[in-house]
Amino acid sequence: MQAAPEQDVAGGTHSCLLLSCLGITMASLWSSLEKDVFNPQKKRLLETVRVWKTGKKKKMSVLCVVVDTFRPMQPFLVKVKVDRGEQYKIACRWPLAELKLVDGKTLDQASLDFDLQFDKVYKWTASSFDEKKTFIRCLWKLNHRFLARSITFVNVPSCAVEGRQRPQEVRKDPVEMESQEELSSYQEMTPKEAADVLKLMEEYEPLVNNSVAFAEQLSNDLHVLDEANLRAIISSEKQVTQLMSSIDEALAEVARVEETLQIYDELLGSVKQQMDHIHRENSLLHCIVSNKTRLMDEILFLTTHLNLSREHCNALSRADLSSPGRVKTCIAAAEALSGCMNVQIQPGYRKLQSVAEQLIMFETLKQNFENSFISHITSIFELQGNAQVPALGQPSDKLSAPSHGLHHEELVPYAPLMAWLRNANPVLFCDLPKVYAQNLSRLYDREIKAFFEQAKTFLLGRRKASLQESLEKPMGSRQQSRWSLPGSREGQEDTLNKGNIIKILEQVLRELQPLCTAEQQFIEKFFQLSQDTADLQVLEASDTKGGEGMASPEDPPCTKPRSQLEEPTTRLLSEIFSCLEPELRGFLDVSNKVHSFGCLHVLVTLNDSIFEMWDSSSALPSSFLNTVLGNMLLLAKSNFNKCIGTLCKEIEEAKMPSKMKGRILPSVSRFEEFVNFSEEAFRTARRRGELDKALLRLAGSVFSSINSLSSANLKVNTDMVMMENFHHIHCFLCQKKIHCLKGKKREAKERYSEHMEKYVIEYLGQPLEKLNHFFEGVKARVAQGVKEEEVSFQLAYSKQELRKVIEKYPGKEVKRALETLYKKIHKYLSPEENLLPVVWHAMEQEFICQYQEFEDLIQRCYAGSGIAMDFTMEDLLSYFNSITLSHM
Repeated sequence: MQAAPEQDVAGGTHSCLLLSCLGITMASLWSSLEKDVFNPQKKRLLETVRVWKTGKKKKMSVLCVVVDTFRPMQPFLVKVKVDRGEQYKIACRWPLAELKLVDGKTLDQASLDFDLQFDKVYKWTASSFDEKKTFIRCLWKLNHRFLARSITFVNVPSCAVEGRQRPQEVRKDPVEMESQEELSSYQEMTPKEAADVLKLMEEYEPLVNNSVAFAEQLSNDLHVLDEANLRAIISSEKQVTQLMSSIDEALAEVARVEETLQIYDELLGSVKQQMDHIHRENSLLHCIVSNKTRLMDEILFLTTHLNLSREHCNALSRADLSSPGRVKTCIAAAEALSGCMNVQIQPGYRKLQSVAEQLIMFETLKQNFENSFISHITSIFELQGNAQVPALGQPSDKLSAPSHGLHHEELVPYAPLMAWLRNANPVLFCDLPKVYAQNLSRLYDREIKAFFEQAKTFLLGRRKASLQESLEKPMGSRQQSRWSLPGSREGQEDTLNKGNIIKILEQVLRELQPLCTAEQQFIEKFFQLSQDTADLQVLEASDTKGGEGMASPEDPPCTKPRSQLEEPTTRLLSEIFSCLEPELRGFLDVSNKVHSFGCLHVLVTLNDSIFEMWDSSSALPSSFLNTVLGNMLLLAKSNFNKCIGTLCKEIEEAKMPSKMKGRILPSVSRFEEFVNFSEEAFRTARRRGELDKALLRLAGSVFSSINSLSSANLKVNTDMVMMENFHHIHCFLCQKKIHCLKGKKREAKERYSEHMEKYVIEYLGQPLEKLNHFFEGVKARVAQGVKEEEVSFQLAYSKQELRKVIEKYPGKEVKRALETLYKKIHKYLSPEENLLPVVWHAMEQEFICQYQEFEDLIQRCYAGSGIAMDFTMEDLLSYFNSITLSHM
């Protein structure tokens, strides 16, 4: 029976030890965190809890609540990790203002889990329930103090966060409650109270030693104080009685005031009823006046906006468009009618009889005027389309395209009515551009054909009767004059034709530009094609007559995307100028046939005209003429490439004359003539890409033509002819300095040097022919493996044979042979190229090298024999100098 109490005492002692140890550990942790982590950062630690992630008890961390030590004070939640060496490290940090939710996980069930929700939810498990509760209470207090209760607390009882006792605590032992009350009622003395106690004890120090006497003295003093308190209470009883009587008088006065207020309230009750009645009547009167005002406003709105004057009605009914003044009257009437019909009225108003009748009248006037205006404008289109083109009379000095300024001026006054019709009835309006294009295209067909007939006449310098005859001249007669010299009669005629082609073609293009630009500007303004063209659908998908074959060129700057070519403006212009492109194509064909290189002039002129037109400020960005000229430029490039192909074929297939002497080949002369002609034509051109390609093709064909001489049976040396022609080409290209032919110039120099070397080597053996054959045999024996000192023992190459050969070439004989060689070279080399000094110098150098080679072979193969040639190096140099001087 006595063991149980002893066990309880022991268990209580053990628990007290654990709590004390825990307290010591927490105190140590607290001081370490403050000292090592937060004090250096000027933070104050408020609360801590040791936690780990829920379900993953691997490594414990410490959640700390801290605030700044300076103002403004901001609270933070910090996660601190403990390293192995008891080193604390901040792992995460969150401003407490970002905390959204605290989930206590039912604190009443003593759960150690709790959740904190920032941007995401963090699930923690506390090491003890008390730490968790204290930590959540700290968060709750900071939420009320700093965060204006922005944090939501769930599954957290209010008694826990507010620090109140739970119901279980109320039912504790009364003795324990009393002890807790005593502990809670105890207050620590202030410094002043402590000083008074010390002073009292010093005063009664003798009595303090005698505790009984000191207690009696204190009891006597207490009785004196109590007696004084009682006397003070008794003396204040009279004042209390006076205060109570004053309160009773005040209450009586309040009762009288309330009775008076009650009487006044009854008197004002009837007045209030009367005022309420008056207010209701005033509200009804205000509503009546407001309704009358609104009704009058609506009536005035309808009568004002749905009223068309009698003058406007008469103008629309008559639809008289015979004079400019009457046209303006109709324009004003139509605009007034549109204003009336476009008024936005409520659907209910249309049910009113007067409004319905007025709207019906407006619609009738609109339809009648639409039909009258369309008939009138269509008749004008037909009259303009049937206009007569003046016949070509005597030829004038100036080529001029027709002008439609008068036609446009006649139609401009109707532009406001066209805009009105476009808005009033888009379906009827969309047919008018097609009607205009169909009628005006007939007029433009006649005018453009007459214009190009006149241009062809100017180009050929003949009347129309001889025009067809000139064009039907056989190609052979024109081919014969292709390579005529500039000084000849044919060349002079070609020069005149060349200048005429450029002048007439530039004049044609200059005349076409204002014609097409003016027409494009007119139709865009008259038919409002530049405003919301997609909704108008001016031309239907089936009308593709003008859209076919409109491929834009790749190179010129006027290139347009395909979407722009299908715009209503371009398609309408394609129908109006349906004959422009065929006629221009025919005129370019005539220009190509007039001159042998007319295609080159056409290409240059078209290219420059397109660039000039594109740079011009008056040119439209999507000009129809730019597209047409782009197609013509493609055609001109095609014709130019065909011409170059034909020329290359003629050069490559040209037959060489059988009695060919040292002179320049016809193909080289043709190449030079074309280069001179083309460079003159492209001298001011902005682009020369096509010419560079053509020059490279022609140069390749000329080189092939020269190379074909190696297989030809010529009575002269082939290497000499090839040398002269390549040298001529190299000199010509050096003079012209054409960038694209730098490679060909370098190749011509290499081929010229190569063939000169072959030519020199071939003629070198003629002066010392037998000696040359002898030493060739010596070199062959050495090459076969015979030792050099044993060559002289060969029967055919013995010393005696060598002396016999050397005796045949004394100095006088060598000089005579060299003179013969010089005369032969001089005879066959063309004097125009001036290659004789170059070839003779090369011959001299090669002959000296050959002499040195013979001397070297004699020294190596016939050493000690005393054999030497009859002439020395100095003799050779004197021979060449004397020959050169004698023929200067």
